[in-house]
Amino acid sequence: MTPQLDFIVPGDPAQRTGGYLYDAHIVAELRRRGWTVAVHGLPGRFPEADATARAALAHRLATLPRGRRVVIDGLALGGLPEVAIAHGGRLQLVALVHHPLGDERGLDRARRHALLASERAALSAARGVITTSGYTAQRMTDFGVRPSRVHVVEPGVTPLPPATADGDPPRLLCVATLSPRKGQDLLVRALARLRELPWHCELIGSRTRDPAFAATVEGLIADAGLADRIRVRGECDDDALRAAYAGADLFVLPSHYEGYGMVVTEALAAGLPVLTTTGGAVAQTLPAGAGVAVPPDDLDRLGTALDTLLRDRRLRLALRDGARTVRTSLRDWAQAGADFAAALAAIDAATPPNPCRD
Repeated sequence: MTPQLDFIVPGDPAQRTGGYLYDAHIVAELRRRGWTVAVHGLPGRFPEADATARAALAHRLATLPRGRRVVIDGLALGGLPEVAIAHGGRLQLVALVHHPLGDERGLDRARRHALLASERAALSAARGVITTSGYTAQRMTDFGVRPSRVHVVEPGVTPLPPATADGDPPRLLCVATLSPRKGQDLLVRALARLRELPWHCELIGSRTRDPAFAATVEGLIADAGLADRIRVRGECDDDALRAAYAGADLFVLPSHYEGYGMVVTEALAAGLPVLTTTGGAVAQTLPAGAGVAVPPDDLDRLGTALDTLLRDRRLRLALRDGARTVRTSLRDWAQAGADFAAALAAIDAATPPNPCRD
């Protein structure tokens, strides 16, 4: 019998952030393995759900037959616990958690606690939880989810040709949605301190998901007089992104927090050395010898690391060699898809019907 799955995400499933790309790759691999997968994008505002989002999820779940296996991306699930609880008894709900909603950057205390409480309630309705990193899996214990009900399926990576750039000046690349959690403002401030050194930097990622923050970053660039050295490109298609990786000398991700950090793995797949932070799971994503990690939200340490890597070409090339070694052992999306299927099978086999509730 062909296994069936309904996969629910907030908004347009074709969005090009790490979480949406993870979802798309997993769906593609499950289909390749013979699964019938229906993907449903929900209208409305998430994660602090509005009436449109609430009605959309309630309607979608109500139309599914009893016993249907349903994966709901945590960005959609966490803000709608009452809908999940209403349908958790008749559907096999599985939560896919990239990182807890309350761990997002820039939340005030009240919003953070509200999101954490909402997600905890929503997860109580799930038969099981799939996370994209061991770090996030450990966080699930804070939400009352038993460790035995949590399954880790780390992202895969698409093979890329190794970067061969040895730029003069060095070319820096940052690929991430312009948002407070990704820390591009910190990167601009650090580079402004190093204006006497030769370098160019490219920021690739959506400017529309948080337009106020994108405007802040562009304002910092203009105020520092660096518009000719820091290019904000917005989102790119696959071909342009591959070209950007191929033409870079150093990948930089100054995130305050990551649930995994897929772009770090992408950079390694291109044989690029990485400068990132130890925020969240990203410290575990970067292997030793392939880059440098500094504490998150530390402008001085980020600036010092950039200064060293820009001045020391031999160090950059040594880290590039480390990245090229790592790239040969990175797991692909086929393996990630197989692991996801195995996680779903393990959740199906678990009893009682709602074992995540304590």
